[in-house]
Amino acid sequence: MASKFTRFLNSETGPRTIHFWAPVLKWTLVIAGANDLQRPVDSISGTQQLALMATGMIWTRWSLIIKPKNYLLASVNFFLGTVAGYQVFRLVSYRIGKGDTALQTANYILKGEEKKNSSEQVIESN
Repeated sequence: MASKFTRFLNSETGPRTIHFWAPVLKWTLVIAGANDLQRPVDSISGTQQLALMATGMIWTRWSLIIKPKNYLLASVNFFLGTVAGYQVFRLVSYRIGKGDTALQTANYILKGEEKKNSSEQVIESN
């Protein structure tokens, strides 16, 4: 009778397949996102965090639909989406706290800080 380790080693989602190594390596994104919780809010990229949040939610669902179900992939994507979602929450709270409207906050998250063109900068400096 095969041991639990041998069954795990030879399973459809075991360490001899991409179904194991892709989620294991994807944990680096979650760790990087968790480290970014220490960064100042104004240095967070809203579009990047929205993309990571969407990716996490979509792939969590997908990994529970496929055959065989890949719970390791589901867990890493769940935490990826959660960390990115928290970053988006931090960014929204920061912008609303600065007095921005919901529309201004959404534009900031999607487009970043509005940059003034060179003619506006010259007028302001005079």
